[in-house]
Amino acid sequence: MPRLLKMPEVSRLTGLPRSSVYWKIGKGEFPRPIKIGERASAWRSDEIEAWINGKVAAARDRAAA
Repeated sequence: MPRLLKMPEVSRLTGLPRSSVYWKIGKGEFPRPIKIGERASAWRSDEIEAWINGKVAAARDRAAA
């Protein structure tokens, strides 16, 4: 079952600062958070893991080409 990740953990896992996460969300390049409260959002761990795995796969494809 996926966990809900808050921004500090998303930043730690991806290596992206908060501003880059939201910039990529705006460009459609990063999973959107879900609202978990009136002033709180979180990301599904499975969506963040899939994004990371996609970045790793793309980097390996470029290196193999």
